Amino acid sequence: MLTGLTRVYGLLSASKDDSKSKQDVVTRTAIQFFTALLVAGISGCASTPEPEPKLYPNNHLKQVGSRTAQRDITECKLLALESGVNEHKDGEVGRKATGGAAIGGAAGGAYGLVRGNAAERGLAGAAAGAAAGTVHGTMQSSETSPVFRNFVNRCLRKHGYEVIGWQ
Repeated sequence: MLTGLTRVYGLLSASKDDSKSKQDVVTRTAIQFFTALLVAGISGCASTPEPEPKLYPNNHLKQVGSRTAQRDITECKLLALESGVNEHKDGEVGRKATGGAAIGGAAGGAYGLVRGNAAERGLAGAAAGAAAGTVHGTMQSSETSPVFRNFVNRCLRKHGYEVIGWQ
C-alpha cells in the first residue's frame, strides 16, 4: 500500500512535460482503488447473516421451547412484511452515493480552485465521493430497519417473549 502511495506521489510531482500521461496513470489507479473498495464492501455485506431477535429465557420461552419460539419469530416477521414494513433500509445506496458525489465534487472543486483544474478535480472528487457513498449506502441498506425490528419486538412481546436484542 505504501509503495502504491509513493508511486502516486511521484507521479503527481513529475515534470509538466509528461504530466498528461502521469495524470492518466493516477486516474486509472484511483479508479482501480475505488472499484476494489466497492467490490470489497458489497462482498462483505453479502456474507453477513441476517440478524435475528434474541430472546431472554423467561418462563414462557422455557414452556413453549425453541422450535415454537422460532416459528413465532417467523410469523411476527411475516406480519410486519404484510403490514407494509420494509425489512431493510431501502434507498440508502442512492441517497448515500448522491451525497458522497456532492461532497466529493465540492471538495475537489474547491481544491482545484486553489491548485488549478477546478473542473477536472471537481469531477474526480465527485467520482470518488460517489464511490465511497455507494459503498457506505450498500452496507447500510443491508441493515435491518429499526421500524421492522420494533414491529417484530412488539409482536413477540404480545406472544409472551422478552427480546433482549438482535444478532
